Amino acid sequence: MSDLPKRVRIREVGPREGFQFEKGAISLADKVSLVDALSDTGVGTIEFTSFVSPKWVPQMADAEQVVAGIRRAPGVAYEAIWLNEAGLERAARLRDVLALRPMFSVAASDTFMRKNTNCSVEERLAELPGWAERYRALGMDWLDVGVMAAFGCNYEGDVEPRRVVTVLQQVEQRASACGARLGGIGLADTMGWANPREVKRLVGAVRERWPEARLKLHLHDTRALAIANAVAALELGVDCFDSAVAGMGGCPFAAHKGAAGNVTTEDLVFLCQELGIATGIDLDRMIAAGQLAERVVGHPLPGKLKSGGNLATYRATSRAART
Repeated sequence: MSDLPKRVRIREVGPREGFQFEKGAISLADKVSLVDALSDTGVGTIEFTSFVSPKWVPQMADAEQVVAGIRRAPGVAYEAIWLNEAGLERAARLRDVLALRPMFSVAASDTFMRKNTNCSVEERLAELPGWAERYRALGMDWLDVGVMAAFGCNYEGDVEPRRVVTVLQQVEQRASACGARLGGIGLADTMGWANPREVKRLVGAVRERWPEARLKLHLHDTRALAIANAVAALELGVDCFDSAVAGMGGCPFAAHKGAAGNVTTEDLVFLCQELGIATGIDLDRMIAAGQLAERVVGHPLPGKLKSGGNLATYRATSRAART
């Protein structure tokens, strides 16, 4: 494991990904309390709300109130997402709190793209110049690109790395044509098709074409391989991951209802801790945040550490018992 990074950046996406799937009402106070608890863990980025239509995502109807209610911690970037120009405008009005990121997402599967956004991949790519112009007006001349269904799709099957590379090349060409540059590249295992071998294939293919790009993985634990996939990525030096406290969230396009969401933050932090990789995150505080998340949603969440505990605590206890 000589290529392991010395430090990993973790983007906490649990509040955003998790709350949007909850059917029962969650109070504004509970949403704010979870974000505040996460702010105290040392995590560098928290994606905590969405500026989307409450008609489609009722849990995000209070996005502005959540932004106004959180306690901002030094060194933490607070992010949100949007799907259209109206959402971006809402977020831009809160730039004193929010760290805006010029996001552009596209899928490697045309069928998934249509089901997720009601447009084809080509139609989505045709929207890129408009997004580049909107971001440029806000002082950002690059695009952070996320590729959904990058490893496989429940509707189209396995996705070959060359397909992902082709999509990214199309994004880069269109971005360049309108004066924008390619920023970070995010690869999302949206429906849980990835395995460690395929992670290494895709990361290798993207690295071969864009050796200097900042890579981020968004790994879903639909079939219990998220941590194994993270290990494979770490062995290739990938140093940025999305994760969700307590394993909050899911995917509406997974094979069955109740499928796990993103790789669990505290479990990923524990993995890094065991491998000697710094994250800057206090694991005990993240475990406590996971326990709080479970109380807030009112049902069990899939993270392991919130039940199993921090192994460092047991090691310290056993050492004390031997002395």
